[in-house]
Amino acid sequence: MCGIVGYIGQKQVCPILINGLKRLEYRGYDSAGIAIVNGETSVYKKQGKVSELEKFISNKDLTGTIGMGHTRWATHGEPNDVNAHPHVSQNGYFTIIHNGIIENYARLKRKLETRDYVFKSETDTEVLANLIEFIYLKGKVSVELAVRLALTKVIGAYGIVVYCKNEPEQLVAARKGSPLVIGIGDDEYFIASDATPIVEHTKSVIYLNNDNVAILKRNELVIKTLDDIKLKPKIQKLNLEIGEIEKNGYEHFMLKEIFEQPKSILDTFRGRVAKDLTEIRLGGLYDVMDRLINARRIIIIGCGTSWHAGLVGEYLFEEYARIPVEVEYGSEFRYRNPVIYEDDVVIAISQSGETADTLAAISLAKENKALVLGICNVVGSSIPRETHAGVYTHAGPEIGVASTKAFTAQVTVLAMMAILISRKKKQITQEEYENLIKELVSIPDKIEQILKLNDEFKRIAGLYKDATNFLYLGRGYFFPVALEGALKLKEISYIHAEGYPAAEMKHGPIALIDEKMPVVVIATKDKSYEKIVSNIQEVKARKGIVIAVITEGDLVIKNMADHVLEVPKSKTALAALLAVVPLQLLSYHIAVMRGCNVDQPRNLAKSVTVE
Repeated sequence: MCGIVGYIGQKQVCPILINGLKRLEYRGYDSAGIAIVNGETSVYKKQGKVSELEKFISNKDLTGTIGMGHTRWATHGEPNDVNAHPHVSQNGYFTIIHNGIIENYARLKRKLETRDYVFKSETDTEVLANLIEFIYLKGKVSVELAVRLALTKVIGAYGIVVYCKNEPEQLVAARKGSPLVIGIGDDEYFIASDATPIVEHTKSVIYLNNDNVAILKRNELVIKTLDDIKLKPKIQKLNLEIGEIEKNGYEHFMLKEIFEQPKSILDTFRGRVAKDLTEIRLGGLYDVMDRLINARRIIIIGCGTSWHAGLVGEYLFEEYARIPVEVEYGSEFRYRNPVIYEDDVVIAISQSGETADTLAAISLAKENKALVLGICNVVGSSIPRETHAGVYTHAGPEIGVASTKAFTAQVTVLAMMAILISRKKKQITQEEYENLIKELVSIPDKIEQILKLNDEFKRIAGLYKDATNFLYLGRGYFFPVALEGALKLKEISYIHAEGYPAAEMKHGPIALIDEKMPVVVIATKDKSYEKIVSNIQEVKARKGIVIAVITEGDLVIKNMADHVLEVPKSKTALAALLAVVPLQLLSYHIAVMRGCNVDQPRNLAKSVTVE
């Protein structure tokens, strides 16, 4: 969840650290800190965002060419100056930054306390710093060995950068569960949680694998396993431009990413749809297509927005591929002793590719010999490396914490998979296949039409920015859209919102409806249209306020609802890609009008790399 950046080279380190932390702030923004080496190690840290740290260090001596920085999403210990990273070991030998959770930190801490270690913070990270120091001093070993030995005693997840004043010309980094990438320059190396702080300095990177340890000097990089086996690193080229991680004139990243959806969907199916629109080609699935076609069932695993995309996938696979589907929360899957068959296919969905709960579910599925596929947005992340095969989305970097374009890109991939499998199983004719492909290809232009109505969505948002509760209703494919719309609103505006299947309203939520309750109903024309009209009438009979997402030109619901958000006509199977966009914009404008930080909502971080 936290953001890590480190540097060793010839340049002044402070600007690299501060700019890197700003790039990583979407990963955590409770507190921030840096350590700079210049003879002595100077540590500066401050509660709050990176801007608070910048103010704090404005009059400090910041010269140095080795250093590390950290922006925190709090796990152990409340956000404050003391709990902020970097942490320094008791005797001052080691400075460390850490992303992850040390699950057995309390036991390790008790053992260290019996050896006269005293702790200043409430963090598990300080425990790790002191454990490394204890092993280093007692065993009289090298820094590298002290780090490796300490990590063999740790249970949990970590991405760490370690500096020791006794070996001042190196940094040591290691990972298990929490991502780390190393950037390679000319007699310089960069370390970061992801590529965003590195892209402006180099395009050559190495993604560390689990249980890897990297020893970095100005002109040397060595990567080993925890067991001291030297590895030959795989250098990759970043396919990322600096403009992709800047706002480019938009007020917020979230608004930019909403408006990027026509391009991100187009990029996701570009090259995968034949130019004559007669075929879908998913190269990442070629070697496993037979197992997909013959799957007993599909289990889709995700968290948050990715789980909602998986629910849309359930409708798609069952309607077109005629394969039974279960959609599971990654955070619950492995804790209930699930039944997994060898002829199951498990699809893991994650924007970051580093979601800890989803990775744990992948491990369980592989242990049970299921075929595990990944749908992921970040090349080189853990999920593509841990799965048997998969498909990348091509949404580009998503900086806003509330996911928007990642959701529609994930649904696009799921739609392509379901349609392709359906045709290979001969569940649909070639004509039906081509019609679905044509519909998919038309989606970006239809979203462009929706985005032109942004001012109208903003006007409606202004009427309900002070509401305390929202209810979202949908049927079929639009039930997951209702869930996603509700999630977006509560994530960024802090208004309580719930999504429900429209027919379930009568089983409880209808009791909440009164003249102050906005009810958002996804009501585009499909086979459930008459039913959803009845649901709207039930809301209006109880004086509820209806905001309806409707098919363009629908006068029936337009005359019933208080407000309408129109979307172009589309095949029901792909209409979720359209219906979600007005809900994203409605949430965005409400949050902005309430003075909320839409890109960095409180208590949230972009990549949930801890359980």
